[in-house]
Amino acid sequence: MESKIVEIKQDLSAKKSFYMVGEGSSSSDETESSSASVSSGATPPAESNVHKYMDPDQNISYKIALRQDRSSNNKSSHGLDRSVSDILGRTFITACRDKLVRTPTVICMVGLPARGKTYISRKLARYLTWIGVKTKVFNVGEYRREAFHEYASKEFFNPENKEFAEIRNNCAKRALEDMCSWLNNDGEVAIFDATNTSRQRRELIYDFCTKSYCFRLFFVESICDDPKVIESNVKEVKISSPDYKNVDSQLAVNDFLERIRLYEMQYEPIDESLDKKYSFIKIFNVGERFLVNRVIGHIQSRVVYFLMNIHVLPRTIYLTRHGESDLNLQQRIGGNPNLSPRGRMYSEKLAEFVKQENLADLVVWTSQMKRTIQTASKIEAPKEQWKALNEIYAGICEELTYEEIATKYPDEFAMRDQDKYHYRYPNGESYQDLVQRLEPVIMELERQENVLVVCHQAVMRCILAYYMNKTSDELPYLEVPLHTVIKLSPTAYGCHVEEIKLNIEAVSTHRERPKNCKRFRSLHDALETQPQPQPSNNSPFKQNTKGHAQKMNKNRIKITNEYDSVTDEEKEEIEMYDANDPINCIESIIS
Repeated sequence: MESKIVEIKQDLSAKKSFYMVGEGSSSSDETESSSASVSSGATPPAESNVHKYMDPDQNISYKIALRQDRSSNNKSSHGLDRSVSDILGRTFITACRDKLVRTPTVICMVGLPARGKTYISRKLARYLTWIGVKTKVFNVGEYRREAFHEYASKEFFNPENKEFAEIRNNCAKRALEDMCSWLNNDGEVAIFDATNTSRQRRELIYDFCTKSYCFRLFFVESICDDPKVIESNVKEVKISSPDYKNVDSQLAVNDFLERIRLYEMQYEPIDESLDKKYSFIKIFNVGERFLVNRVIGHIQSRVVYFLMNIHVLPRTIYLTRHGESDLNLQQRIGGNPNLSPRGRMYSEKLAEFVKQENLADLVVWTSQMKRTIQTASKIEAPKEQWKALNEIYAGICEELTYEEIATKYPDEFAMRDQDKYHYRYPNGESYQDLVQRLEPVIMELERQENVLVVCHQAVMRCILAYYMNKTSDELPYLEVPLHTVIKLSPTAYGCHVEEIKLNIEAVSTHRERPKNCKRFRSLHDALETQPQPQPSNNSPFKQNTKGHAQKMNKNRIKITNEYDSVTDEEKEEIEMYDANDPINCIESIIS
């Protein structure tokens, strides 16, 4: 069967995008779901790296899991009654979450300089990391600068200069070897960021990745003939490049344009006939048109989906939590309460702030919960309600205080402290579930221009983690205070983040990770970091009492595995208790 080639045209202002993929697009040998289910197949596909997977003899049956759970509950006075699906769901999520992609994938960039390859590489890596895929960018330019410390003028890129050509080839080879070594150990997706303009180079990469290592390879070619886009890339991106540090601005521009001309001498674009055996996407003029060929597997489909939804137009995204609610005053989580008196004051202040910003074509997004709708009610702008923006659902812990949860469900409270990102409330959600729920929101934010999102604490943490490139360990502990607007300005190489405080007091709802996360701990230790009921000025941002925007500081995260003041006998008792935990028991057998 011949591979299909599909050409796609897209209006940049369009809000929806559809695409088709070639043969093999239905392949799904990657585990992307976090649902509580047990995978039936334990044998990896023939083309994958067998050493990365657990031995089939180590599979855990329902009976073993249930027996371990009963054993633990019989020996523990703190055991909780949990369903078999609940036990198995958490167990196998924990066991499988470290490997979301079975067959590692290499994404190879192609294109002339100043075509946005590094911009695409970093943005794609940030997206894949956010959805839980271990991703790393290998930039050949960094290897070149490491090997050749002197100023690399245009002559260094002359294809007729054999000496410099050999240096460039060696740098590319080193980067390729490091990339494959990383994927062979614990990586899932690697992005090879280089020009790769010749068909010979791409053939070498294909053979090295697919035949020597059995990885999947997907080419991403950025083609641009719009002079305005090229000029903008040259001025805004390449002038700040390490290649032109301490070099006169005009000299840098002239030198870089000459470098582009030298690359054009040997540039061979991907050809849909000659290169039809490859999986690839060709992006024309930063998203005006796409050509997609032979997309294989879920990861490549996700990459195509993402690349068709991003743009580089300047825009501003505003994030804010709802105003203080009645349940916030009582330090209760979840629920669907109304705003408190101070929350209603914040609603009015927020409307005044939006009016002063004077944003063209602003759209306001809220969740479907009363407190966000009430917060945005006085803003004069079109409003949309998103169910995906609803707060994380705490299941049996909804509308309880942290003290009540620690008292009624001490095991659950401790397990959440041990791994807050992956922990799922009984009958509720985890942060990992929330990230998956928010993916359509992120895709639409990438396509929008000026947006104000009125949401909730956990939701705002997930969105901020995407734009700030935070890890899953950092995400649940990002501090996002009430009555504060976060202004995001996406740039080519990241995102500029600012804070604007609207000077309405509110309680703090931020709880950091306690030092003691063991299940067999005192109530005092469990509640060590619970938020206080009175208003708090603690914030991960620089204080701004006058309401001017300030740059965000790094969030404060306390992660430690130390014991508090306990005796050696108590330590042994704790460790013995944890060893009999059904979750730990199954994890130890799998690992």
